[in-house]
Amino acid sequence: MSVADYTEAEGLPKADRTPYKAWSYDTASAKLYIPRLPPGQDRWFAAALSDQKGTAPSRLAVFVESPSNRRWEMVSVVDLDGTTLPSVALDQTGYATAVATKDIQQLAAGPDLLRAAVLDNFATGGATTGTKVFAPTVASRRQIRVHDTTGNQYGKLGTSVFAGAPSRYTDAYALKTTDGGALILFSHTHTQTDAVARLGLQITPNKDDRAWLHDVPRSSIQYTFVCSDAATVPAKGPSQLIGYTCARTNAFGPPAASRQPNLA
Repeated sequence: MSVADYTEAEGLPKADRTPYKAWSYDTASAKLYIPRLPPGQDRWFAAALSDQKGTAPSRLAVFVESPSNRRWEMVSVVDLDGTTLPSVALDQTGYATAVATKDIQQLAAGPDLLRAAVLDNFATGGATTGTKVFAPTVASRRQIRVHDTTGNQYGKLGTSVFAGAPSRYTDAYALKTTDGGALILFSHTHTQTDAVARLGLQITPNKDDRAWLHDVPRSSIQYTFVCSDAATVPAKGPSQLIGYTCARTNAFGPPAASRQPNLA
């Protein structure tokens, strides 16, 4: 359970809380991509994980060794949308090849461009950057569908607008693939701002918002989401978003005047 999930659950009455069930993976079928790294660089590795033996990986995780206590910590996990993972370049002893930090932005689509394309999928439905950077995949279509569905959820009574936000997590992890490209894992932060179209309307938070907004009707609400993303960048051609996972980490908004009709 993430901190965001825990916060959301704590805002619910005990009767409404879903019992926590830890996600586990089959260690025998886990596929590890361990890169050789130069001295002084933080050590990390990626792992393709399956929840059942003999099944295709359903999640891609990154583990980093903490410099302070030398313990390994999972810093990112991405749900894969049924996509076949690319072939990672391995040396003769089975080690993966990391893309050096100084070279990562020199890829055909580096983390900054990938992050901008993901944010554009949410903000415009991919109209500006998203569909130019990414070839259509289940994951990119899912982001565009979030824009289209959520953006019209209130009809003429209100608006929902997505926008990028500064991210606390700017690290990116890249492994070379056998086609000359790279598998890149990165993160992004975006906001969703819901607002009533006119005075006299209000938004009633749903139960999952209670940890942040309680049951107080609002005239507008801004949600913050922190997300992990995974993309493949070939040597030639468009990149592919192969998965992403988001969690709501905050929500706030001004209380609405009393005795207004509910928008939601």
